[in-house]
Amino acid sequence: MVETGDQKNGYQETGSPNNSVFRFNSPLIQVILIGLVCFCCPGMFNALSGMGGGGQLDHNVVNNANTALYTTFAIFGILGGGIYNIIGPRLTLFSGCSTYILYAGSLLYYNHHKQQPFVIVAGALLGVGAGLLWAGQGAIMTSYPPAQRKGTYISLFWSIFNMGGVIGGLIPFVMNYHREKAANVNDGTYVGFMVFMSIGTLLSLTILHPSKVIRNDGTRCTDVKYSNVGTETVEIAKLFANWKMLLIFPAAWGSNFFYTYQFNNVNGALFNLRTRGLNNVFYWGAQMFGSVLIGHVMDFSFKRRKTRGLAGISVVAVLGTGIWIGGLLKQRGYDYDDVMVKKSIKLLDFKDSGSAYAGPFVLYFSYGLLDAMFQSMVYWVIGALADDSVILSRYVGFYKGVQSAGAAVAWQIDTHKVPYMNQLVVNWALTTISYPLLALLVIKYVKDEVAEDDELQTPSGYPKQSNDESVNPI
Repeated sequence: MVETGDQKNGYQETGSPNNSVFRFNSPLIQVILIGLVCFCCPGMFNALSGMGGGGQLDHNVVNNANTALYTTFAIFGILGGGIYNIIGPRLTLFSGCSTYILYAGSLLYYNHHKQQPFVIVAGALLGVGAGLLWAGQGAIMTSYPPAQRKGTYISLFWSIFNMGGVIGGLIPFVMNYHREKAANVNDGTYVGFMVFMSIGTLLSLTILHPSKVIRNDGTRCTDVKYSNVGTETVEIAKLFANWKMLLIFPAAWGSNFFYTYQFNNVNGALFNLRTRGLNNVFYWGAQMFGSVLIGHVMDFSFKRRKTRGLAGISVVAVLGTGIWIGGLLKQRGYDYDDVMVKKSIKLLDFKDSGSAYAGPFVLYFSYGLLDAMFQSMVYWVIGALADDSVILSRYVGFYKGVQSAGAAVAWQIDTHKVPYMNQLVVNWALTTISYPLLALLVIKYVKDEVAEDDELQTPSGYPKQSNDESVNPI
């Protein structure tokens, strides 16, 4: 049974607002908590992936595991929004987080038993869990904040989340500092990742249902308390004919596509093991800076929300073009044969390589900056399309599903030894195509103010029903 309440501007009024910064059911605290969950789980996973090959000499095992991961992620990313609406955030997030621990454990196992099946199965299960986690995270991050501060909250989340990559990058750097000639990371590195992931899994139990999260103006983040399988199936199916989602498709496909190239064929190809860990500290640190920068542009640069959106897209387009040009210039100096066949590339070390290390390091840092700005921009656009948690969970699920399908293809492209230059050009083209389509989406669908007629609509797919139940801030 679907249960709803009376709404104003899409949300149920709760009476007197409570403006306490420390209120547990405030959007700010809940966004911080989901940021900490992602700090511990996908943040550590990103650090692990960023080493190239998951810290293993043989990149094929992790490429195959990631293909399985992103294939199941594509399916459960799309379904994840509906699952989140049915079972709520705690069970959704807890189930998702637990699969990260298993994946890190499978690489620890592979350190001693060079058999791929366990790693590939763990990767497939992680795809299921990641689909659930990111659908829930996206709904929380895009729907809980007030409309005029979505960019700020997205940048706050992105900064906390990517601090996980920074700390996670320090783990292999410290644990393998004196192993300059090592081909794969030691056991302690994987154990360290598993400890953080376990903490994140427990933290997921602190996330409240959106109907219990109260904004400072006294409204809650959704009027819907319970959903059902039939309603979610119909609403998810509608997304594939939704022009808003079709315009987002290229950005979604490309937004994780470049990870394979950057992790394996830049960081993994040009630097030794300990330096890869150090590079990841700065790669994810750059993401913190990039998310804050684009969040400020998209929340504070102009008075009109539509103008701010177009300004943000323009900034990312110009900066992204410059960074990909830099990548093109560097990529002209080496290819797959130089790295994997002839092994003529001398791996760079942050201490011993001197000035030769500087250029590739700045390039990799810039890739991290662009990643955060690009994804924060897309999340802002999605968040500007609606305010209700239920509909945004579906939008974000669609985004993450398409994103993961693209990533699955990217990992297999690398496994099949596609030339590095070709991979770079495809990545550049995908991000470039995205900018005018996102601009069109902002122009056509993003509104500066909610019209009175729109307040009478229920975007979640449910009829409004009167309900006398009052909700008091916790």
